[in-house]
Amino acid sequence: MPSLEWSRVPVGPEARRWVTRGNCKTVLVVVHTVTSGQRLLEAVQLVQSDLRVQVLFTIAKDVFNNGVEEFVESLDGGVLLPWQQAVNERFDLAIAASLGSVHEINAPLIVMEHGAGFNKFVPRTPGRRVAGARATYGMDPQRLLRDGAVIPDAIVLPHQSDLVRLARQCPQALPSAEVIGDPIYDRLAVSLDDRALYRRALDVRPRQKLVAVSSTWGTESLFGKSDLMSRLVRQLPASEYKVVALLHPNIWSAHGARQVRAWLADSQRRGLQVVQPQDEWLGVLVAADWVVGDHGSATLYGASIGKPTLLARFPSEDVDPNSPLGELAAVAPRINRYQPLATQLTRAAAALKPEHSQRVEERLTSAPGQFHRNMRRLMYRLMNLRQPASIPVATPVPMPFLTPYHGG
Repeated sequence: MPSLEWSRVPVGPEARRWVTRGNCKTVLVVVHTVTSGQRLLEAVQLVQSDLRVQVLFTIAKDVFNNGVEEFVESLDGGVLLPWQQAVNERFDLAIAASLGSVHEINAPLIVMEHGAGFNKFVPRTPGRRVAGARATYGMDPQRLLRDGAVIPDAIVLPHQSDLVRLARQCPQALPSAEVIGDPIYDRLAVSLDDRALYRRALDVRPRQKLVAVSSTWGTESLFGKSDLMSRLVRQLPASEYKVVALLHPNIWSAHGARQVRAWLADSQRRGLQVVQPQDEWLGVLVAADWVVGDHGSATLYGASIGKPTLLARFPSEDVDPNSPLGELAAVAPRINRYQPLATQLTRAAAALKPEHSQRVEERLTSAPGQFHRNMRRLMYRLMNLRQPASIPVATPVPMPFLTPYHGG
């Protein structure tokens, strides 16, 4: 956690003496991890240009805080408040993509999911038996309630069916739920027409195929359990395939960028390209010919936009079968360690049917193309502020960038 001096502007008891634009509605962005921060930017951009609104950031304590301060500092001069100051101020709106410590914030609070839907069960505590059905993370009462009261004023859901799941797991929170949609799916979908530009940005040659290999964090993830990245660059000729790795930011946060790069160095010498934690990655999914992954959001997003998707790891006992990832598990083939990878990729592409991707997409969001409009309406309603006259729409994802490998 950063140790910062308290800011005297644009909030604080004497702030009115020093600000240039006064009487602004204040929006506090509560960042727990790099992943949640990236997600929150989808909401921030809906209000940040309004001359009536002042956006501020704070960092809430989290096990994956490593790298978060650098992430916030990279946002072109955003005002970062120390946590202790943030919890002692009053804001017109707060928004978070995780629930840790947010009950301390004094503001109407919006909580959105930090990835592609609500998919994973609450982790088991070692040594303890679970009584009854396991709750889905983010819909569980132990995070949504405090002293019997619902913490968020609004809970952003991507799908109508999530209302049913929430009603079953935490009925007290149902009145706070809002079906808004999924921002990343919406932006990926409007990017597909420019796929050739994304491939050019990644230097994919005309006859090359691009394999995006994605890993979430944790010991049951692709990177945690598999040597697949190494096998892909060993088996697939570089003249025909480009392999790009997408690692969850929590991997970099937990182990440190130096160590992760060291672990991947041999594969990088053989041609593996790795998206660095600070670099844009969504465009890799747009450009990809295949996605190979696990139970992480990147894999799910790739499948939702029609990419042939193969699962190298999928701990089904940790995934809610009624979730979007549960739907993906029902249609995606598994990687077979004992068969040539090129053969498996070709077979997956040939076997892909449009209804497979449609099933995943329809389970991921019930409001395709509507997130930005719905989310802005919610934010301005809670701020008690009239919306701007413009209509917000999903914009294409940024062009991806691959940092050249300079190792030995």
